[in-house]
Amino acid sequence: MAPAGGSGSVGAAPSVSADLSHPQTSGHHGGVGVMRRGGFCAQCVSLAKWIPVVFITGIVGWSYYAYVVHLCILTVDSHYERALLLVLYHVFFVLFVWSYWQTVFTPPGRVPRKFALTETEMDDIESSDQQRRTLDQLLVGKDLPCTMRSIQGEVRFCSECSLIKPDRAHHCGVCGQCVLKMDHHCPWVNNCVAFMNYKFFILFLGYALTYCIYVALSSLKYFLEFWSTTAAGQMSGKFHVLFLFFVSAMFSISLASLFGYHCYLVSKNMTTLEAFRTPVFRNGPDKLAFHLGKLNNFQEVFGDNKWTWFLPVFSSFGDGIIFPQRNQSDEEAGLLVGSPPQTEYPSEEHMPMMMHSGRSHAMSPDTAWNDRWNESRGVHVMTSSSTASSGELVPDKTSSPHRGYANANGRANGSSPGPVTTQDLISVNHAHDFVSLDM
Repeated sequence: MAPAGGSGSVGAAPSVSADLSHPQTSGHHGGVGVMRRGGFCAQCVSLAKWIPVVFITGIVGWSYYAYVVHLCILTVDSHYERALLLVLYHVFFVLFVWSYWQTVFTPPGRVPRKFALTETEMDDIESSDQQRRTLDQLLVGKDLPCTMRSIQGEVRFCSECSLIKPDRAHHCGVCGQCVLKMDHHCPWVNNCVAFMNYKFFILFLGYALTYCIYVALSSLKYFLEFWSTTAAGQMSGKFHVLFLFFVSAMFSISLASLFGYHCYLVSKNMTTLEAFRTPVFRNGPDKLAFHLGKLNNFQEVFGDNKWTWFLPVFSSFGDGIIFPQRNQSDEEAGLLVGSPPQTEYPSEEHMPMMMHSGRSHAMSPDTAWNDRWNESRGVHVMTSSSTASSGELVPDKTSSPHRGYANANGRANGSSPGPVTTQDLISVNHAHDFVSLDM
């Protein structure tokens, strides 16, 4: 589950953009996020990775046969009971299989090409006596929205993929590439669980648990009946029904703990990697830097359309590169918009969010997401075409005192107006306790 890391680097964040569909440019160490392939052994290893998926598929296929044929058709006598069991079973079965295959075959999200480093840039980093300064200059020169840092306080980069890592992104040693908002690599789906398929993974766990519980409970009655009969002609059907109950009950226990843990992570807006190693920012680590309140955290993964919450279709907020953060005393002037600094963390109901301004919108292809978050939280960001004068504060008339507002330059309330400086661009959020896993 642990990702492999680059030289002195930590994970980066996902992004849903047009760049994801393009192959990434080659870099200093053999390309950006492209797994090296070739040779008979490599092909054998690649095929072997599908064994867990084939195993899960076989178990599910057998459970379908055992439940539909041996339980419902050959064992249940009542036509009404049989029809009810089959209808409910197929609802859970379809949702379970659909979410599973979405998790398996959805690309987790590759880092866009704008984060790639050329061979010359990689040589400059590796030969520099002041690597931290060199990385800061590259970050500013490329105009990249990266706020997380390595444990050494440097801009995170991957020497394997030759790129600067976006926030919350990590290098996966199994996939051989950097993945946006990586949670972990799951061998049971032969894929990284990350930005693009994290919702599918949560639904897969939830529907798999529901499926197993339903099968166990609906077969319990016949499981008990078979223990009291010894008719030889029922041995075949008895074996399938007995084994069906045991398998579904066993998987229910393991899935319950795993699903509960990931529900906890969603409520805190953390990935599995972030739960074990706190993300680091310029002023220190902060384990709950992305915690925006339970509802906002849920909507960041599942979206704001209730009709798609429980369907395995992509509806997550964001582009996988820029993530809103809770209020901090040391704000990223010119990049982030938030409410005035507070001495204590506010309650979840009034948690202000650090939003990227018009400048960061230009860096991300998915600007509608940031606009939606700003609107829903009462934050109005003025663009260069706005009629307000430079430095004028523009609060939303309907916003509460806890909600943020920004001036025409995109600076947070309390910041002085003026042009964005280099120091502004490379400054990063205040944080408390998080270290990236890719060291």
